[in-house]
Amino acid sequence: MPITTDPQTLHNHVLGGLMGAALGDALGAATEQHQIDEIIQEHGGLLRKLVPPPVDTFSESDVAGLVTDDCSQMFALAEALIASGGDLDKESWLQALLHWSQTSPMRHQMGPTTRPLLEALAQGENADHIGVVGRSTRKLTSMGTTNGSAMRVAPAGLVHPGDVEAAVALAWVTCQPTHDTQIAAAAAGAIAGGVATALLPGAGVFGVVGGALEGARLGEKIGRREGRFVAGPNVRRRIELAVNEALRASSFEEALRQIEATVGNSVMAVESVPAAIGIFVAAGGDALECAVGGANIGNDTDTIGAMAGAMAGALQGYDALPADMMATIQKVNAEDIPLLASGLAEIAWGNWQRR
Repeated sequence: MPITTDPQTLHNHVLGGLMGAALGDALGAATEQHQIDEIIQEHGGLLRKLVPPPVDTFSESDVAGLVTDDCSQMFALAEALIASGGDLDKESWLQALLHWSQTSPMRHQMGPTTRPLLEALAQGENADHIGVVGRSTRKLTSMGTTNGSAMRVAPAGLVHPGDVEAAVALAWVTCQPTHDTQIAAAAAGAIAGGVATALLPGAGVFGVVGGALEGARLGEKIGRREGRFVAGPNVRRRIELAVNEALRASSFEEALRQIEATVGNSVMAVESVPAAIGIFVAAGGDALECAVGGANIGNDTDTIGAMAGAMAGALQGYDALPADMMATIQKVNAEDIPLLASGLAEIAWGNWQRR
């Protein structure tokens, strides 16, 4: 049970959030863009182990356990938060993101919103203001409604245990360079709010869902007020649809199929974020099952798994995660994830003490 009454326990759950996301990301990397029936046929049932991503995925590799751009950007956000002492501003985050886009081995996996913006800025295109580039580039960004802001946002929740409002405000800072719309703000707010709530004593699965719903509401509000208002579904309402499908299903596989049919599983934030929260419910908040659900629902599997896994890992704590998979992930990825968790947990403990 998550208990934020001592620094050591808090660190365990912060590390759980990072590693739960990495588990979902790495497991889902092997099935990205595939369909659930293809996945089951290929693996003789639901995929439940780390395997190298094949050639027909974005993350083709001969190494099992590598994360994709999702968690690579999440780690970059963690580093930027630690460097700022938790007081991250838009310009600092943009510079960190630009640095990631130029140096990370995962930079070739950038999504359809992030890539054109960062490439244009790196080439010296002038910005109207920080995070909103010139009109010609904005036409290339899918209007900022994809899931790039939500896939990396877990640290915003991890440094604000139990404080959904503060987590969403920080999530909005991370949205603005690439995803400055109310849809992306609601999506990132949902994951940040869910993760923040997961660190509370006795939060439970539906407490986390409540935090995600409140995060989506607050994110939409701040996105409407300070960002661009664009056409599209309401993220909060679609989360409710996904949760209902999870609760109605008679099996885990049926839940995956019904969530896909009802809210979708694509790179669009209004599909993948609700799907991740639906899977979190279907999995009973278990991080491994969240990763399995993300990997097998199909389409944007790594991102869905990473978002669901971040909430579940924060809820359960690192000690509840599968030790063999944790060892593999820490061995093959370059980032010192426990060290990042220590830095985030220090900020989180300070924020918790000030509440």
